[in-house]
Order: sequence, then structure tokens, then C-alpha cells
Amino acid sequence: MASIKLVGIAGSLRKASTNRGLLRAAQVGLPDGAALEIADLADVPFYSQDIAEKPAAVARVLAQIGAADALVLASTEYNYSLAPALKNILDWASREPDNRLLAGKPVAILGAGGGMGTSRAQYHLRQVCVFLDLRPLNKPEVFANAFAGGFNAAGDLIDEKIAGHVRELMQALIAAVAARR
Repeated sequence: MASIKLVGIAGSLRKASTNRGLLRAAQVGLPDGAALEIADLADVPFYSQDIAEKPAAVARVLAQIGAADALVLASTEYNYSLAPALKNILDWASREPDNRLLAGKPVAILGAGGGMGTSRAQYHLRQVCVFLDLRPLNKPEVFANAFAGGFNAAGDLIDEKIAGHVRELMQALIAAVAARR
């Protein structure tokens, strides 16, 4: 199998974020020839059309997105919607010429949050994907309750059942990339 490059983006900026923990879990068990790099949004400024020159932090993440065959978006849920940091980088990416960074790119969506495990945020994220011409996977879905003992204090996933769902999602994403080639 040819090399498959994935980039993971978490909406949460916390160091002990469970959504970043989901991305770390997604890195485990990828097949040979596939790799997941996790983007860092901590220094990405909010999008503004008034910013004349693209900031270095934005250019760095957009280069990661451009080099990726697919995206893995870990969406936390803030006030029943997706996190501003995740929406912000998608806004920056959407402003690239001809939407070449995003159009047609397969996307795996997962998230850790409250009792419904970011289901509302993931629904909103799917709506954003429509406009951006991204191709989110419909199945399997991964909704993790971040407060039910499935994550340790560092935000690492320790629940084997959820880890199994994450592995299934990554297998489906790898298959989607392979089908696109």
C-alpha cells in the first residue's frame, strides 16, 4: 500500500484534552504505510480578512492539511456546537485559492465530551463539511463521554471499547483514501 498521510485536528486547546487523546489513540494501530500527524492550533489567530499576510502558525497547519490524504477531526462540544479553534482553522483553509486544500478530502469525525459525547457538535461539523466539499465518513461514529472514566488525567484514552471504535474509524478512513486513489 502506498503511503497514506493523515492529519488530526482537535478543537480543544487544553494540554490534557480528551479530544487530543482520541487523536493519539487514532495513531495507534494504523497499518504500515499510514501515519497520523497531529496539528497544533494553540498559536493560530482568529481568521480576519484584514490580516494581509498569512501568519506562520496558519501557514504551518495549512501545509499539514495540504500534504494530508485525509483529515481526522476531533470535535469537542462547546454550547451544543463545535469548538471555535476547529472552526477557525477550517475558515482559514476555506480561504485558500479554489478550496484546493479541502475539496473532496475524506474526513473522519470523532469526539469526547459530555453525556452525548459531542453528537451535537459533530452534527454541526458535518454541516460545515458540506460547504467545504469535504467527504466525512458516515460510519462508524465515535461519541465518547469524557467524564465516564474512559480517559486518564492526561487525557489519554484508556477505555478499550472506545479504542476499538477509534480503530474501526481509522480503518474506514484508510479504505476511503485507498478507494479515492
